[in-house]
Amino acid sequence: MLPPLELRPLSYFVAVAEELHFGRAAARLHIAQPSLSVQIRKLEHSLGTALFIRDSRHVTLTPAGARLLEGSRQLLADAERISSLTRQIGRTARGHLVIGFQANAAAELTPDILASFHALHPGVEVEMQSFDFADPYVGLGDGTVDVAFVRPPVAVQDWLALDTLFVEPRVLVVISDSPLAQHDSINVGQLTGQPFVARRSTDEWRDFWLATSSRDGHDVHLGAEVSTVDECFEAILSRKGVAFSQASTQRFYARPGLAFVPVTGIPPTPLSIGWRSDVESELTTHFVAAARRVATSRPVPNSWATPVAGVTSLVDRFEARLTS
Repeated sequence: MLPPLELRPLSYFVAVAEELHFGRAAARLHIAQPSLSVQIRKLEHSLGTALFIRDSRHVTLTPAGARLLEGSRQLLADAERISSLTRQIGRTARGHLVIGFQANAAAELTPDILASFHALHPGVEVEMQSFDFADPYVGLGDGTVDVAFVRPPVAVQDWLALDTLFVEPRVLVVISDSPLAQHDSINVGQLTGQPFVARRSTDEWRDFWLATSSRDGHDVHLGAEVSTVDECFEAILSRKGVAFSQASTQRFYARPGLAFVPVTGIPPTPLSIGWRSDVESELTTHFVAAARRVATSRPVPNSWATPVAGVTSLVDRFEARLTS
């Protein structure tokens, strides 16, 4: 009798199958490559068949691997949904709401949104949980959080609901003694060949923050990869590169030695409230409503209240590519 399949080895297998590269898959999973290779060999041994064809240059799926990939994706998605539903029901029953965020969350709107929700539910415990760049879904994917402040574009998911609260321009963050810091504004075309600090994240989110679609086909020269805003700014101060960030970053993260330069030729960035549409939660519904009310009544400096055409077309373009 074959041993039952376990979810963790299947998630490792899916990462390798999607990347077709053990090094990239290991980085995506945040584990060492040798450990990943051992886990895949154990999975192949338990199934009694090879899942990958490996040579010195390529990794490809075997027919058995292709079949397992199809089933594993569905199995992992079902397990994630069940886990999310169970966690959120448990938190709702306890009067506990977890809110995911990155960097400055919803900028100046954050305290007002929290206050608005607290006025409706003074007895509910609200927990703010910070995430690094690795998770553009900010904890929604695995049910770690109930609601989150999300910055699209993100890949379309059946369970994901998003409502844009505001849109703001992006700025170029550079070390203050750089010649680039002397510009009143700068076009992305002027940055060809300039080393950039990249976010360790999904390809789509990473590429958005590198503005790869706005560079007329020019490759991006990478100087460093980082997981948080603080790491990004330290890399810039160490002269490893420059980076794009949302304009509100300057108001929340400004520090000596950094300059923030308005940039043209790239789409702005939307800030959305996100939640799982497959989980019914009165607390989540009320928090989303509070976020909408606050965003409507109080504009964020240097922002738009609704998406502009550039953002809409950009997100649509990413979504079309990811679902094709």
